[in-house]
Amino acid sequence: MSGSTPTCRRRRTATSTSGWETSSSGLRNSPSATGTRCNKRNERRPAHGRRFTFAFCAFILSQKELLRLKRILIVDDDVHIGNMLEEALTGEGYAVSRAYSGTEAVMAVSLCKPDLVLLDLMLPGLSGEEVLPKLRGVPVIVMSAKASVDSKVELLLGGAADYVTKPFSLRELSARIVAALRSPAAEPEALCAGDIRLDLGGRTVSVGDTEVRLTRTEFAILKLLMLNPGQVVTRTLILERIAEDTPDCTESSLKIHISHLRRKLREAGSGDCIEAVWGIGFRLTKS
Repeated sequence: MSGSTPTCRRRRTATSTSGWETSSSGLRNSPSATGTRCNKRNERRPAHGRRFTFAFCAFILSQKELLRLKRILIVDDDVHIGNMLEEALTGEGYAVSRAYSGTEAVMAVSLCKPDLVLLDLMLPGLSGEEVLPKLRGVPVIVMSAKASVDSKVELLLGGAADYVTKPFSLRELSARIVAALRSPAAEPEALCAGDIRLDLGGRTVSVGDTEVRLTRTEFAILKLLMLNPGQVVTRTLILERIAEDTPDCTESSLKIHISHLRRKLREAGSGDCIEAVWGIGFRLTKS
C-alpha cells in the first residue's frame, strides 16, 4: 500500500553527544567514526537547511497523524475477510471498527461516526441494499461478488461512493479509500423528522408552516439529533460534534440549551420530541 515514511530521532552516539544520524530506518545526521570531517560538514551546512529538515519531518509526522484520525467501519459477516481488511487498514494508520450485520452497521454509524464505510451486501438482518439509504452523509464503498453492470449502477445511484467486486486487490481498495476520503460526502439539503424540517442551506427550522427561530447552538444540537433519529446521542458526543460551530456550549450549559430548544419546538406545535435518557444523553422521538 503506502511506503515507509522517514522519521526523525535524536540519539546519542559513542563519538558525539548530539546530532542527527542517517540510517535505512530513519532520517538522522550526526558524526560517526569520521567525527572531525562530519563536524566540519555539519558546520558548513546553512542554518536554513537544518530548519528545512526539521520542518519537513514535522510535516511528514503531521500527515501521518491526520491519517490516523480517519475512522473506517467494516461491515461484513465474513470474519476472515473482516480480519484481513482490519489488519491491512490498521497497518495503514486508520482507526477501524467492525459490524457483522446490517442492524449493527446502522447503530455503529450512529454511535462512532466513521469517515468511511466498507459495506458488504450479503448481511444477516438488514441487507446491504437496505442499509445503504440509512448511511447518508458518509461515503460508502460497496464490496460485493455481484459483478453485473445493473447492480453496480443501481447501488452507485442509490448513494454508494464506489463499488469493488470480490475478490479484490488490497492495493486497489486502498486507493479507492483514499479517493473516497478525498471527496467530501454530499450533505442533504434538508432534514425532516415528523413535522420538523431543518434546512441546512438556509439554516432555518420550521414545524409545519411555523418557522422556529433558534440560536446557533440550538440549531447544531437539533441537527445532530435529526441526523440520528430514534438513537440516543450522548452528552459527550453532542459537545464534541458541535464544538466547532458553537464553542460557547459546555457540559454545564448543555441542559439549558436543550431546555430552550424543547420549549421553542413545543410552542411551535411539535410536542415533546426530545427525550432525555438519564445519565446518557438525548434522543429525538417521533413528534
